[in-house]
Amino acid sequence: MTNKLKIFSVFLLSGLVLFTGCSKVKDFGSINTNPNGTPIPITAALLTNAESALAGYSVNVRDGYYCQYFAETQYPAASLYSIPQIDFTGIYAGSLEDLQNIINQNTDPGTKGAVAASGSNANQIAVAKILKSYILWTITDRWGDVPYTKALTGDPHPAYDKQMDIYTGLIADLKSAIAGFDNGPSMAGDILLGGDNNAWKKWANTMRMEIALRTSKIYPAAGGWGATEFAAALADANGSLTDNADNVSLDFPGGAFQNPWYNEYVATSRKDDAESSTMTGTLTTLNDPRINVYGTSTAGFPYGLSRDQATLISSWAFVFTGTSISDNTPIIVSNAATSLFARAEAAELGWTAESSTALYTQAVTTSLQQWGATSTQITNYLAQSSVSYAASNHLSKIGTQRWIAMYPDGTQGWAEWRRTGFPVLTPSAYAVNASKLIPRRYVYGTNEYALNNDVVKAAAAALTGGDTQDSKVWWDK
Repeated sequence: MTNKLKIFSVFLLSGLVLFTGCSKVKDFGSINTNPNGTPIPITAALLTNAESALAGYSVNVRDGYYCQYFAETQYPAASLYSIPQIDFTGIYAGSLEDLQNIINQNTDPGTKGAVAASGSNANQIAVAKILKSYILWTITDRWGDVPYTKALTGDPHPAYDKQMDIYTGLIADLKSAIAGFDNGPSMAGDILLGGDNNAWKKWANTMRMEIALRTSKIYPAAGGWGATEFAAALADANGSLTDNADNVSLDFPGGAFQNPWYNEYVATSRKDDAESSTMTGTLTTLNDPRINVYGTSTAGFPYGLSRDQATLISSWAFVFTGTSISDNTPIIVSNAATSLFARAEAAELGWTAESSTALYTQAVTTSLQQWGATSTQITNYLAQSSVSYAASNHLSKIGTQRWIAMYPDGTQGWAEWRRTGFPVLTPSAYAVNASKLIPRRYVYGTNEYALNNDVVKAAAAALTGGDTQDSKVWWDK
């Protein structure tokens, strides 16, 4: 991945699409036709654009409030559970459209030859499928039933698929993508994995396992759909994320493309978000060395305060290095520790024959190593009864340690907390929603009700309790 930044700069400066020639207009000959233009996009640039938006999923502060990674400081609203009526339209029209365009251009006989300049057709399609699956997974886990089958087809009123069917489709797409790679040139413009096809396959298999495990409350049996799909991904010869060298990392070149925490703390000089007291308190209780790198101090901001109370707090831990963070500090999109925790839980559930004890120990160790802990710190940490797997409460320990290891990925942290209930989180005492409970999903956005009303109303009617933040998505039991 040494050429990531060079690739990023070249293709973003190239632009997403070369100048598009206009159709010939009667009586005007070719006056509006650009002889140097082409309607065919540079697919490498489309990939770069889609990947550059991934920080929005890996550093999702609203979801991070819900799983209590972060606390709002002077302007609390989201962490007091104001209605999360957020539109997903921009994601479909942005990153997902770019990725679908890559697939379309590499499939169309009229364009596949030209776009092969960005890599073999097969490899481009495979990469786009994997990244598209990741983004769609984050969407359905936040809203529930969403457009999938009819999405990105040009249908102005796409039907909503059931989340159960979306999950089945995501697994199928990831399998197809892994099988689709060929020995041709890797896809250019890849700032995430540097055109490493093997790394893409590992990430795809990791997603397969994590998607399957998220259905554990729906399919708990060892012979059920979740266990079967998990085992199939684990057995895939291409492997999964097992070491920090495998971590999927988004590197920022700085300048116009900045680390999101730099953008908040330095570029805009805002101090609206802090590491929460829930996280710092947990790390302190566990004598966890990660407390020294997760924030600027050991004093997290008290979670869920009202505005009047929040303004009385004068100092707190900023996320990571706070105002000292660099604009090009990378963000981890997916790490090996999370993959290992998934395997530990699957073994504990009886889904696989692996050792849950060994995998749990390996997962904790891998996360500590990711954040710079020494071998002595790791040994001492694992020796504590509150951490050691030898004692009881195995699922609680896996869930809590995974929650710590996923920081600051609010999207995945919130999803896993909803599925497992670990760690046990106390809602804000000043919650503004009717239930006073931590939200379980996003409410469908106003654009959907304005532009796709009949379809979204049908999806809302299918939710137990209706289109509220307290209704649960399919796998959340």
